[in-house]
Amino acid sequence: MDDSEREQALLSALTTEHYALESARAGTIAEATGRATIFLSVLSAALIGLGFVATNETLLRPYLGAVLPTLIVVGSLTFLRLVETTVENALDLRRIQRIRAYYHHRFASEHEFFSDAVTDEGTMRSAWKLVGIKRGWWEFLLTTAALVGAVNAVLLGLGVALLAGLGGLGHVLAIPAGVVAALVAFAAQFVYILRTAAVEPL
Repeated sequence: MDDSEREQALLSALTTEHYALESARAGTIAEATGRATIFLSVLSAALIGLGFVATNETLLRPYLGAVLPTLIVVGSLTFLRLVETTVENALDLRRIQRIRAYYHHRFASEHEFFSDAVTDEGTMRSAWKLVGIKRGWWEFLLTTAALVGAVNAVLLGLGVALLAGLGGLGHVLAIPAGVVAALVAFAAQFVYILRTAAVEPL
């Protein structure tokens, strides 16, 4: 295989890989949306059920005792997978940007085509700019994982408040305990997102 044939084969492979990565990104986004929708649907169903048993104290406590742990477990599993899809999406975007940089260097260096892929900012930062995102830790607050993490934190805080109330602390202490637990839970999940999803230093 001479140089021309090798270059043509490489270009064909990169084009195929580019398409495959775009499809993979679409898949991760669709999965994230689907998982978040399932979790929120389960949460909505639980709240509807709560409305039916709210006036019956005999059923209310057993219901909350069964539903809250279930929601927290489902929410935690959903959160973990959403963080993984965030990482997968970011890595696919970086790989796409590298391919675009090759297109620019090899075929379009005299033009502006794909020039955003060869900036001095680094592959990942230029990749985020490609999709209109200014990279920073606050951007992770806007992810689906952070949304589910916030719901998880509220559910955990509610559980702590209910347990504190059942333990005889009273509303004066039970509610602040729940609020603190929710804030700590969200902070812990957000730190996990930052450590796991930050594929390059911010």
